[in-house]
Amino acid sequence: MITPEYCQVMSRYNLWQNKSLYRETDVLTDAERHADRGAFFGSVQRTLAHILWGDTMWMSRFDGWAAAEGGIKNSDEMITNWDEMKSARRAADKKICDWAGRLDHDSLSGELSWYSGAIKAEMCKPVSLLVTQFFNHQTHHRGQVHAMLTAAGRTPDATDLPFMPDGI
Repeated sequence: MITPEYCQVMSRYNLWQNKSLYRETDVLTDAERHADRGAFFGSVQRTLAHILWGDTMWMSRFDGWAAAEGGIKNSDEMITNWDEMKSARRAADKKICDWAGRLDHDSLSGELSWYSGAIKAEMCKPVSLLVTQFFNHQTHHRGQVHAMLTAAGRTPDATDLPFMPDGI
């Protein structure tokens, strides 16, 4: 279904897009970052926290990271301090790129079993599907953040893969 090369491209895309969104979010005031803008998680900061929480949960399953605290209902409160969130995001993006660089075709085959707190059930799905979901989840919620930032007068980078700068 997917290849290690796909994962490497998507991990670089994740890094690029997060740099863009965090750059634009960083110039907002604390009140602007926390303002309810009608998105699923309300604010820019809460949505960014949810993305980081989701990344941490999936990477705990894929690469042995420590699982994020709390459940999906509190995922948007994973980190409330903006400077700590920026630091955690940078560290996570580096680790995601490192993980993607270590993947081979065998890493993406087979199935993964885990307990889903979201639906309170044991799950077992193909690894390739779950890795695709991991990257799709990031993209979905970053699109919400991009829209919120644009509405707030900020200008994040384009989101199209072909426009990703070389060397990311």
